[in-house]
Amino acid sequence: MSSADTCATRDVYAAMCPCRDLLDLLANKWSALAIGALEDGPRRFGQLRARLEGVSPKVLSQTLRRLEEQGLLTRTPYPEVPPRVEYELTDLGRGAAVPLADLRLWVEANALPG
Repeated sequence: MSSADTCATRDVYAAMCPCRDLLDLLANKWSALAIGALEDGPRRFGQLRARLEGVSPKVLSQTLRRLEEQGLLTRTPYPEVPPRVEYELTDLGRGAAVPLADLRLWVEANALPG
């Protein structure tokens, strides 16, 4: 089977499969945490940054941009002064939130004390 055939079947184990980009994004801790922080509804950047303790503004911006590019969230700017922007999960993002929530719960229950 060629890599083109493998990609057509969406085999995440195939080196050239575009599925790997999405897997890489979702396996990132900041992506998983940002999606979790958005499960209850839209949030502003400052609210997300406060919830995701330890994330820098640069990393959060990059993470949100990648999630938006992959169709997992929407970014809605409002014409106000000062400017207001809200981030919200799309249907695809809400679908990803389900297994990521299970993973977060498993990690919290099984992480070794540090």
